[in-house]
Amino acid sequence: MDAHVVQLDRDHPGFRDLDYRRRRDAIAHLAQVHRAGEPPPLVDYTEGEHGVWRTALKALAPLHERYASPLYREGWQAVRLPDDRVPQLREIGARLGALHGFGYQPAAGLVTPRFFMENLAERWFISTQYMRHESMPLYTPEPDVIHELVGHAPLLATAQHVEVNMLFGRATKASDDAVVEGLIRLYWYGLEFGLSRDGGQLRAVGAGLLSSFGELGRFERESKLVPFDVETVKRTAFDPTQYQSTLFVAESEQALLETLRRALEPLAR
Repeated sequence: MDAHVVQLDRDHPGFRDLDYRRRRDAIAHLAQVHRAGEPPPLVDYTEGEHGVWRTALKALAPLHERYASPLYREGWQAVRLPDDRVPQLREIGARLGALHGFGYQPAAGLVTPRFFMENLAERWFISTQYMRHESMPLYTPEPDVIHELVGHAPLLATAQHVEVNMLFGRATKASDDAVVEGLIRLYWYGLEFGLSRDGGQLRAVGAGLLSSFGELGRFERESKLVPFDVETVKRTAFDPTQYQSTLFVAESEQALLETLRRALEPLAR
């Protein structure tokens, strides 16, 4: 097999699909030649990629109706993600920028957690642009454009989530690696996989849950749900390649954001 810019694990759905791997390489190259601060490059998504987007959004819609947090619902209305095509990072970033100043910047693949979080301080969300493999439209082993847009954009369309994201960025910039390890876990269990009880109902606050059909459809039955506590969260490791066995639940979405804000403000400078 040809050498590739993007390396995939052998159990990745696209590992043996040479066309898919070349496609991933081409999209990664767009990010590699991109100049920081400029609008994200345009990707000419294929009909197959648009089809994966449509399938994923159709499957997620009833789960969002049941589990999406109040602010996610508010942000969804504001950001206006299309359900019939893959939107461009540039397009959605412009809408976010007009709302609360956030924008997208492209990444060729996974970046370090520190790099990702430090950019939040400058209102930049580092994002992939590739689409998951067509054979598994409801699953991806790593963040793809569905996760970046369906999961994060509606939350970044709200002032409350923007504030906390920026605090994560500022705290990361001011902290050493030992402290950042705890911040990574707070981000993971808060803004990626956080839960709350709003109106007496379990609600998904985290973008990882809100963009994952498999995880959003099973967590209530199969994950251990425990109260959100900052010190406990900072001691709890996670495996990004597996469904989460433990999830943390706040009293409400606003309570979760306030808890994170109190933990981050002393570190942020």
